[in-house]
Amino acid sequence: MSTKVRNALMFPGLIVAGTLLLLSAPLAFGAAAEPLASPGDASALAWIRFDGGQEYAGTPYLWLGDSEIRLEIDVPCQPGCALDLLWGSKKDSRGAALTINGKSVTANGGGYDGFKWLRVTIPKDVAGKQHQVVFRAVAPKPAFLAEVRLVGPGAITSPADTKKKPAHGISLKTTATAGAAALRKAPAAPVFPEMRKMWDTPLAPPAKQATDPTVEAAFRQAEKHGRQANEMYFRSRKLVDGWLAYADPNTGLLPRRINRPGGDRTIWNAQDCAADLYPFLVLTCALTDREMFNGRMREILRTETKLTCRIDRLPDTYSFTKKGFATDKADLNSIMFGSSEYVKDGLMPLTEWLGDSPWRDRMIGIVDDMWKHAPVETPFGKIVSTNFEVNGEMLQVLSRVYWMTGEKKYLQWAIRLGDYYLLGDHHPTRTMQRLSMDDHGCEMISGLCELYATVHFAMPAKKEAYRQPLHEMLDTILAKARTEHGVFWDSIDLKTGKHATSLTDNWGYDLNGFYTVYMVDKTPGYRQAVVKALSNITEHYIDYKWEGGGADGYADSIEGAINLYNRERIASAMPFIDSGIRNMWRRQRPDGVIEGWYGDGNSARTAIMYALMKALGITVPPWRSDVRLGAAETGGKLCVSVYSDKPWSGRLVFDRPRHKVQMRLPIDYPRINQFPEWFTVQADGRYAIGDLAAGTKATLTGKQLAAGMEIKLPGRAETRLVVAPTGE
Repeated sequence: MSTKVRNALMFPGLIVAGTLLLLSAPLAFGAAAEPLASPGDASALAWIRFDGGQEYAGTPYLWLGDSEIRLEIDVPCQPGCALDLLWGSKKDSRGAALTINGKSVTANGGGYDGFKWLRVTIPKDVAGKQHQVVFRAVAPKPAFLAEVRLVGPGAITSPADTKKKPAHGISLKTTATAGAAALRKAPAAPVFPEMRKMWDTPLAPPAKQATDPTVEAAFRQAEKHGRQANEMYFRSRKLVDGWLAYADPNTGLLPRRINRPGGDRTIWNAQDCAADLYPFLVLTCALTDREMFNGRMREILRTETKLTCRIDRLPDTYSFTKKGFATDKADLNSIMFGSSEYVKDGLMPLTEWLGDSPWRDRMIGIVDDMWKHAPVETPFGKIVSTNFEVNGEMLQVLSRVYWMTGEKKYLQWAIRLGDYYLLGDHHPTRTMQRLSMDDHGCEMISGLCELYATVHFAMPAKKEAYRQPLHEMLDTILAKARTEHGVFWDSIDLKTGKHATSLTDNWGYDLNGFYTVYMVDKTPGYRQAVVKALSNITEHYIDYKWEGGGADGYADSIEGAINLYNRERIASAMPFIDSGIRNMWRRQRPDGVIEGWYGDGNSARTAIMYALMKALGITVPPWRSDVRLGAAETGGKLCVSVYSDKPWSGRLVFDRPRHKVQMRLPIDYPRINQFPEWFTVQADGRYAIGDLAAGTKATLTGKQLAAGMEIKLPGRAETRLVVAPTGE
């Protein structure tokens, strides 16, 4: 497949402003890199810019996840040459495998947002009249490149002369390869074949069926939902075992990555391990293995708290090899970022499900100390950071913690941020040049909307002050950042209107904010924005490879769809959700690990959301891999299907309105990483329970159902229950 190539001119100034890294060859992932001391001391012998139809941060690029890149550079090989790569990153690490005239080199870089230069030294023994370079994808996140330059040794000729043509040319060919495609496809042999048969095989209808055809259809659907939910719990529990096998033997803490050798295997950090991985292993164990939950999961929290607190209760990166902090000096900005990620992405979702727990205590302790040490002076008071993502996360956390605790200090801190962005000179769409709709921007969009909903109830005068600037932000986003089918581009240039060509997997996170404001202001267009996206998502985006087709991209996109579907039951969105969840798990290995980086935890998070949706919030402790429970609603009745291969006894635990009884929120507005409520019981309500096969009936209170209804399964027989409020 051929591709369009931009005019081969240099980017003046970028090589000075960016960080240029020297990677020695042969290089393995995770190997140390050194800054290039003098990036101008090299001659640009040839260069090429890419325009592959995709764009990020205003820069066109080619992505190795789509195809390999083959370059022929009309320059004879000589010792000391190197390749300078304009290397893309979305605050993550990216990898590529290079073959240069038959010699293999690997490159790894990232951790920033946008593009920076990365240097790969060409092996000394490469020979030939020209350089033939092939770039191939490496899991889990293939690199994306904007430019490639061949630089020679020793010369001081400036590479920034855009009027001068390169001395030699580069020809380009891109080819979709089995190697790149394999990163997005299922394993050749499906994992867990013993379970696959059960997940895919419907139970035979029981001898005694419901007389009402709609009720019988609901039970058949519930039985299917039970198999779907079982798969999510089974896979998530396997993920726990897979990762625990790589825990540090001395501390029990989990590493940042296990999919490559090097430093990431020897550190625990707050923004990744603690935020995205560990909490959802905790949640998985809470639902599938209470012994592990009360044992090893709590022990990890105790160890983490003991070893990683650096400034009061604020965590910093811990090195397993140094048996101490990874850096000699504390960097407050880095610690604030890690702390913010930990509380918002990890501890808050746990708290929304568990309620009072040691994880809730850890969250509040970190939040208190972040604001105790807030370093940034503003006209509205001190704030913890100028980082857009951190402040968006804080807006969400503070709004929820205010309702949870009733302590006004959390609302006051949140209002400082609201004033800073909505009433000061940092308005997200009025004063900024570029707005990300992805990980960074979605936090702020939803965060400001959460604060707006909070002050609607807690401080109406402040809500009125925020109304115009907040609606202005949302209206601008709808006008400039949406596709014709209602999802969002990765980013938008607010001055020119030019947008990225790739879509954000966080489209649902962004729309959470719109629906929240609709709930308090009843603005029709904000609800319609959600309806439009859900109505189009299956038809137009069911095959879209979110974030290049990696599991984490699917996890975020599916979560957004589930959360919004919970509010707007648009049936056509369900095939998108069902298809996406299958794609999300395709890379899981037999040992349970998915891609071997901290983002694996987000798959467990979304899988549990999906399982709870299929069971309408009902859980079955003690969980066992042969027990499956699903539910479906029809005509105001809840139809529940429960089945086990072997005799089992336990409880059916019904969900409560957690937003009210645990979070104390005034309304159940959509929140990033929440676990939506489906069928919830009121403590003082009364519910009729009918066993279809046994012909028995009982009436239980909501309090009893929330504590758990005792049930025994004989094995190899479906139990069908009809649950309905009595109205008493």
